[in-house]
Amino acid sequence: MISPSKWIAGIAIACAFASAASHAQADDIDTRKEDDAFLLLREAVRKEEPAKVDFYAARLGNYSIPSYVDYYRLKSRLKDAATYDIREFLKRYEGSAIADRLRNDWLLELGRKKDWPNFDDQLPLFVLNDDTQVKCYALQSKALKGLKVADDARVLLTQPNVYGEACAGLIATLYQAGQFSADDVWAQVRLAGEFNATGQARRAILLLGGVDKKISQAVDTPLVALAKGAGSSKADHETFLVAVGRSAKTSMKLATLALNKAAPKLTAQEQAIGWANIALQSSYTLAPETDEYWRKSNGAPLSLDQHQWKTRFALRAGDWKQVKKNIAAMPEVLRSDPAWVYWKARALMAEHPGTQPSGEAAQLLRSISDQPNFYGLLAQEELGKLVTIPPPGAPLTDAEVAAIASRPGFQRALKFFGMRLRFEGTREWNWELRSLNEREHLAAAEFARQNHILDRMVNTSDRTRVQVDYSQRFPAPHDDIMHPATQTLGLDKAWVYGLIRQESRFIMDAQSHAGASGLMQVMPSTARWVAKKIGLTDYVSDAITDVRTNILLGTNYMNMVLGNMDGSQVLASAAYNAGPGRLRSWRSTLDKPMEAAVFIESIPFVETRTYVKNVMSNATYYAALFEGRPQSIKARIGIVAPKGYTEQQLQEAAFGGR
Repeated sequence: MISPSKWIAGIAIACAFASAASHAQADDIDTRKEDDAFLLLREAVRKEEPAKVDFYAARLGNYSIPSYVDYYRLKSRLKDAATYDIREFLKRYEGSAIADRLRNDWLLELGRKKDWPNFDDQLPLFVLNDDTQVKCYALQSKALKGLKVADDARVLLTQPNVYGEACAGLIATLYQAGQFSADDVWAQVRLAGEFNATGQARRAILLLGGVDKKISQAVDTPLVALAKGAGSSKADHETFLVAVGRSAKTSMKLATLALNKAAPKLTAQEQAIGWANIALQSSYTLAPETDEYWRKSNGAPLSLDQHQWKTRFALRAGDWKQVKKNIAAMPEVLRSDPAWVYWKARALMAEHPGTQPSGEAAQLLRSISDQPNFYGLLAQEELGKLVTIPPPGAPLTDAEVAAIASRPGFQRALKFFGMRLRFEGTREWNWELRSLNEREHLAAAEFARQNHILDRMVNTSDRTRVQVDYSQRFPAPHDDIMHPATQTLGLDKAWVYGLIRQESRFIMDAQSHAGASGLMQVMPSTARWVAKKIGLTDYVSDAITDVRTNILLGTNYMNMVLGNMDGSQVLASAAYNAGPGRLRSWRSTLDKPMEAAVFIESIPFVETRTYVKNVMSNATYYAALFEGRPQSIKARIGIVAPKGYTEQQLQEAAFGGR
């Protein structure tokens, strides 16, 4: 029998536990309320609603991340904020990611106001310095002081769709100062047409005495502009050539007819520019007549994209002399890209077929062979080395991981990830990484693993070069589900994990701008179609983010696509990203087997091109991990053939290649 004293003591203990639980529950509710208010504060700033900003900020006086509350409060009135208030914020949070973010915002405002003394004072303190418009303001400030910046500006000014007021102002400043010639500005007009950047085209052509309404029409309604002909002035000709390129996107026939008809009025170089504009649009369709368009473009000044597509078509034609010539004509920023370093080496090797790379070719391959990317792996294989997994270093200690966990930046990152604020979380995480050595990077990656933030684990571990851990770089979560799923279908598990690593970086609730969801980024319509195909009768749309369901649907879809693409992982990966219909269209342009690396490099969509390179590289590493033996990326990607080629024909094509 329990004594009254013990009974009373028991009640007291139970009450204490209940009270503690009640307090904890209340704390959780308060935290959620504050988090909700923070999210509303953030949204009010985005919508430029200052009254709401003040309302929500006032309710966050004790928030766990006060620097962000102060940042949003100040950002909402940055245009009118006192310099003292801004400097006080920067001083209070000096050395933090959010201080650097505010300095970025302030530099843009200072540039807009032409407050060059304060701009010049703050610019050296901007740590990341990753904002194109800030860079444009920086060059403009230097130019106004008489410094020569034209070469730096030409390297920077390549994407008119992100110029804004800053870069437009830089172009005007350089032209008025005589640092940019009329040819420089005309190049910007043509580039704006290529990027569908109407506003930038208008600003640039006004500097040269052109009519802004005409160039707007050339960009926005090119067929109307085309019908008006080439005109008589230089501005008219350039406007017409922009219209030729823009109209080629919808009607290659009308564009070529218009250019041929206008030829007597155009100079030889202007005609070449017109053909380059047509050739670029034709390249995106992989049309067979594209080669002829590029030949007619000889003598035209080319944009970065035009340089690359002219070279890609020489690759597709197997014209190694032209590949070498085209790469030599590229600006340095392209010539030093691993893709064109590799293909230049291959062009040099083609001059001595059947021999091992030597001389300049070997030197070029060695210069990129230590890079763990698509072209790095191809380069090292050309030098006779297959993909292997280096042994990991000494195991991390609990103390090393604890040291990472104690850093405020990582704690803020975890808080933001928990609120599904991935942008802020990633910013805080990457900011902390800047001061870490390689060993600490591995500890940070392990900390990310322990907190189930696998994308940060992968990206963090990827940064090391000497101390490496490939189990962090290439994780295989949910293998208890993945292994039987792939084994049942006969799918290559290394390829599936390679695709997931590229698709979602193992973020289970990842959602793309197009609506794809989950680990394998399955589209809702695709999920319903696959579920019906495999007889998953109880499927509901919410199940798409369930790990088991997502893997079931994703692997089955991969298997279906692989079958439709005759077993080619290259084609199936591209189809998974861009859609099977587009792949059938691109594949139909082949009249004979093609080296898969060439096919991949000439995929029209830059997203899909990058995607396939990464998936195939990932799969090669995963195979080396899973099988414990060296792997060949060239054997994995193989060759790509037109639909209907027999196995014997494919073998003959592979044997006849390099």
